[in-house]
Amino acid sequence: MPKKDPRVDAYISSSADFAKPILTHIRKLVHVACPEVEETLKWRMPHFVHKGILFAMAGFKRHCTLHFWKGALVLGKDFQKSEEGMGQFGRITALSDLPEEKVLLGYMKKAVELNNAGVKKESTEPKPKKKLVVPGYFTAALAKNAKARATFENFSPSHQREYVQWITEAKRDETRAKRIATTLEWLVHGKSRNWKYLNC
Repeated sequence: MPKKDPRVDAYISSSADFAKPILTHIRKLVHVACPEVEETLKWRMPHFVHKGILFAMAGFKRHCTLHFWKGALVLGKDFQKSEEGMGQFGRITALSDLPEEKVLLGYMKKAVELNNAGVKKESTEPKPKKKLVVPGYFTAALAKNAKARATFENFSPSHQREYVQWITEAKRDETRAKRIATTLEWLVHGKSRNWKYLNC
């Protein structure tokens, strides 16, 4: 009998309707690829483990993700990772967005082989981070809201960068103003830019 975690059952059943067949399919395949696989929740997302993490999956409001822990080793260095979403396959909104079943099974079996062999995840040299430049219009908005400013200043550089990037990527002034207003509201409540994903 497959080792199934009831928390993963609950996660799938509470996911959006489009996500349920995607998550169920991924889960079914990993039990075929590795009958000894163990299920667990880490960072509020289902993870599949066998002598270490194999991969994680997640369902959000409008897309799912699939992330192999040793992605470059499993998928190969020539694999073109999608820039959208947190997994290697980008924003998955339908079963057709996943690799073919045979291919996906192959990836899963490769992940199992790597863990069985004790191969460690490749360490990547962190790129030097550029100094965060906060635009004047955002600084001015923060100056008018002490609580939001205090939250922003106490955030880690990565959380600060997420907000600044979101605001500066706006192409229209109206969009930028709306994002600044949303940012101030979220900061007043101590929320990071991606707080919605952390609660999934």
